[in-house]
Amino acid sequence: MKVLRINASDTYQIRNQVLRPGKPIDTCHFKNDENEQSFHLGAFIDSQLVSVASFYFEKNKDLAEEYQYRLRGMATLPEHQGKGLSSALLKTAFPIIKQNFCQLLWCNARTTAQGFYQKVGFEKIGSEFDIKDIGPHVLMFKTII
Repeated sequence: MKVLRINASDTYQIRNQVLRPGKPIDTCHFKNDENEQSFHLGAFIDSQLVSVASFYFEKNKDLAEEYQYRLRGMATLPEHQGKGLSSALLKTAFPIIKQNFCQLLWCNARTTAQGFYQKVGFEKIGSEFDIKDIGPHVLMFKTII
């Protein structure tokens, strides 16, 4: 397995298949995908992209830190889930975020993924909320030291 930086457009197919099945692929083009401070990572097995995650320099108003990154669109193809790929993406992202003078990473986590995020050091804040057409989520964050 190898983790590399990828282009935003490289994430769309996996985002669509895993996070937005049956929806048009343009629902997988996220605001800020092409911002200069955004970056995208992909995990490859045998040269095939199987897991993706995107990171945006974006402040959540409910978190006090001035500079923050947001994790969005993390997805792994079903046949490769449970192999530590998402954890590897995050471990690669943490030093990059820190180099950008940020010490906080946050996400709107699907409630079904909350356990995974807790295992990798994220904390939940606030109440569960619903994202239209996607489902229940919770706000989670991790301090990067």
